[in-house]
Amino acid sequence: MTPTPPPTLSTISQIFLFALLISFKSVASSPEKTTPSFFIFGDSTVDVGNNNYINTVPGNRVNYPPYGQNGFFQKPTGRFSDGRVIVDFIAEYAELPLIPPSKQPNANFNNGVNFAAGGAGVLPETYQGLVIDLRTQLKQFDAVLNSINAELGDTAAGELIAKSVFFISIGSNDYLSYLSSPKMLEAFTPEDLVGMVIGNLSEAIQQLYNKGARKFGALSIGPMGCCPALRAANPKADGGCFEDFSALALAHNNALSGVLLSFEFILKGFKYAFSSGFYRWQDEVMLNPSKFGFKDGTNACCGSGAYGGSYTCGINKEGGSYELCSTSEDFVWWDSYHGTEKTAKKIADALWDGPPEWVGPYNLKGLFSDYDERKVEDLVGTEETMGEFSF
Repeated sequence: MTPTPPPTLSTISQIFLFALLISFKSVASSPEKTTPSFFIFGDSTVDVGNNNYINTVPGNRVNYPPYGQNGFFQKPTGRFSDGRVIVDFIAEYAELPLIPPSKQPNANFNNGVNFAAGGAGVLPETYQGLVIDLRTQLKQFDAVLNSINAELGDTAAGELIAKSVFFISIGSNDYLSYLSSPKMLEAFTPEDLVGMVIGNLSEAIQQLYNKGARKFGALSIGPMGCCPALRAANPKADGGCFEDFSALALAHNNALSGVLLSFEFILKGFKYAFSSGFYRWQDEVMLNPSKFGFKDGTNACCGSGAYGGSYTCGINKEGGSYELCSTSEDFVWWDSYHGTEKTAKKIADALWDGPPEWVGPYNLKGLFSDYDERKVEDLVGTEETMGEFSF
């Protein structure tokens, strides 16, 4: 979740689309490829560096220290984390290499593409001109699909896409933008906004389905009013969560759950893994961090001001002053809006093979399995894993 001021309109570069299509000549290495590819759409929760390559405001780009400081990368990568993000772990569990950002020059896209970008929203109007919104990400996928079809032929390309897993994590920025815009608050009710976001997100999923996608993973929104930035902005100043934001997250999750359930019944072959328990889990981990191996569930490891809520992490931010904790593994929150690598791993673990109360009706392990797509009840992992994510 990366807030930015309202920007001006811009459109995707035709030059980029042409370059992306050319780069995908090798995406479908051979008809014998059996490992499912991994396509990722979303915002900063799953961005792996796309914003390094676009013109945007400093808060939307994190290609400087102390981002990426932990032992895995030991350098900034453009991830909004001290290390890896959720989809990095999912790729590892699926026995895939790290999935590169779509904007990365000369990247190997044989195993999938990550189109996600910090600050992105479902609605094109969200931070317009400074982000790669979901609609634009879908256009980029179209270029990929055209290249795959040209390389393999329609039948083999269709088999590859049907076997692939499509992961979506987006929505928070639409609600952050709304609640910080007096004009939007006057023009739309919260119910109106949720309807617009879910309507556009549903349309995006249907577009991917119509192009052959059958397996979908979707991350629900956590209690975003409890992140350090919004906790610090709470007008009640009582140290509690900013409930207006969290209420929108809950409404979004409930609506998206209903849409996905309906798609399972009306779209032939549609399978999905939805993190229905993410909101409750994050709420619990902030209240009882020691239960999950953390020491602090309230403050940001990197930031300034109350709770580390001022978004100043990094030497290139305006103001330039920030505090950095000594051990990020102790913290749920890395910066004012984003979790640590440790938090990302716990979320990925539950998405991969968590119990039904956390993810369903499939988990990602089931979706990635080419020959044994069992429902989540048959792939719940060990008792130890279930205990870690119990409620």
